[in-house]
Amino acid sequence: MKWKKHESYLEIFPPSEFDFKECLVFLDRSSEEVLHQIKDEDLYKLLKINGQKVLLKISSSSHSILVEFPDRVPSLSAYEEIAAYIGEWFDLHQELSHFYQMASQDPVLQPLTKKYQGLRIMGIPDLFEALTWAIIGQQINLGFAYTLKKRFVEQFGESLTFEGDTYWLYPSYEKIAQIRVEELRGLQFTRRKAEYIIGVARAMANGKLTKASLLQQKEYQPIKRSLMAIRGVGAWTADYVMMKCLQIPDAFPIADAGLHQALKLQLGLKQEPAIEEINVIAANWENWRAYATFYLWRSLYESNK
Repeated sequence: MKWKKHESYLEIFPPSEFDFKECLVFLDRSSEEVLHQIKDEDLYKLLKINGQKVLLKISSSSHSILVEFPDRVPSLSAYEEIAAYIGEWFDLHQELSHFYQMASQDPVLQPLTKKYQGLRIMGIPDLFEALTWAIIGQQINLGFAYTLKKRFVEQFGESLTFEGDTYWLYPSYEKIAQIRVEELRGLQFTRRKAEYIIGVARAMANGKLTKASLLQQKEYQPIKRSLMAIRGVGAWTADYVMMKCLQIPDAFPIADAGLHQALKLQLGLKQEPAIEEINVIAANWENWRAYATFYLWRSLYESNK
């Protein structure tokens, strides 16, 4: 991924298979989202760089992604970290030509990749956010998951108010490692989820769990085993984190309810397919099962519009 510093803004040059507007559709799927805002096809996101809050205004030109700084321009040395974050958030390092080639021969994926050309997996670069968001979403509907996340962020996260709008940072694991289970119970978290989230925070705070240590294992199964060794992390949560945070393109949350529903709709089935049937359907998706899943999720969102 190439990028260029300018005096008051940053310019990022994404791969050819990239559609900013298509990615915005996914980011705009919930009115309860608290970690970014979309206004007139501009995306606003608050980051913390070298201890300083930096508000980003992200937009698209014909050949690049433009990152402006509405509140104040950070030091030029911060540009590299900002570019790296956006590269991970939009999965800009992934070469998708092989995925599209495979999908063009697949009866399920071919119409989806044609319709949503340029969509990339919208990631969660921060490991603590990815793990805890996945835990929050376990066994509840997506709407209530967003409600819980909003309460969690507004209770424990930092914020910046600019021109009447408030922008939020996800709570840090250092902060959550210090709280009590009862504080999350007061936000309607179950006791188990509260324990899991605080447990993840403490494992990260004492250095036992890091993104770097997971990525050093390189291969899918060892990483999955390490994640599943964390209390509260099952197979679905592990695959979700590998897909959204660790950017492993073959991660496959096969038990995902949304994936099942999307396959039912795409294939015109009377009932959702069983795991054994999904494995048969996905036989050709090897190395790209995360992207196949993400495009199927996108089709499900379309059907609910």
